[in-house]
Amino acid sequence: MIKLDTLSHTYPGGIHALRGLSFDVPAGALACIAGVNGCGKSTALTAIAGIVPTDEGDIFVNGTATEPEERRHACRLLMQNPDMQLIGATVEEDLMLGRGESERGAAWKLLHSLGFDAAPDRPVHTLSWGMKRKLCLASALMDVPDALLLDEPFSGLDYPGIVEMRMLLSKNRDNGLTQIVAAHDLECVADIADIFVLVSEGRTVVSGSAEEVFDRLVEHGVRPPCSWRSDRVLEPWESR
Repeated sequence: MIKLDTLSHTYPGGIHALRGLSFDVPAGALACIAGVNGCGKSTALTAIAGIVPTDEGDIFVNGTATEPEERRHACRLLMQNPDMQLIGATVEEDLMLGRGESERGAAWKLLHSLGFDAAPDRPVHTLSWGMKRKLCLASALMDVPDALLLDEPFSGLDYPGIVEMRMLLSKNRDNGLTQIVAAHDLECVADIADIFVLVSEGRTVVSGSAEEVFDRLVEHGVRPPCSWRSDRVLEPWESR
């Protein structure tokens, strides 16, 4: 459904964020791009979303090489910091931005299905971190995207929020929505993601199932989930 073919991107100043990144995500799958901070995870998501240009390589959506404008219609990105995506002054103003009156009922039904119970006139700056993220997620899902891209979706969430986000990701997958999550900590997605893509210095190290990827995590600075490392690998400072 989404395929990256030798994708490269250089930021101003000669910072090479992506260096021939390649991976493939089938339709309806939940994929996780794993890697340390600065490895290119966020840049990959913004490139897929059509926000940043690419120097080389192609991004395919549904088997067709696409331009950034096409991907902006097909994909929706949830940034790590929801404050960067909230535009309206109130919940209702933000949720209904760019939407007609006929969509109001569906928008609020979707928002409430995510466990959001704040009043329409509540100022967005008074919402909790988790509530802000739900508002951004509702806006993204209202557009019925072909793919949902989430940059560190568990960042800043408490335990109930993490459980809820896991349920939402699983529900979206059950409904056939293609999702790509970027994460440096795999604890929350280890058992629900279908595909893992380990990235280092803008390149794909390995991609595949947990069995194919997790034993390579430590050598690239990523902590394996506790359920995995208990009988397979140890942290660099530990001994058997």
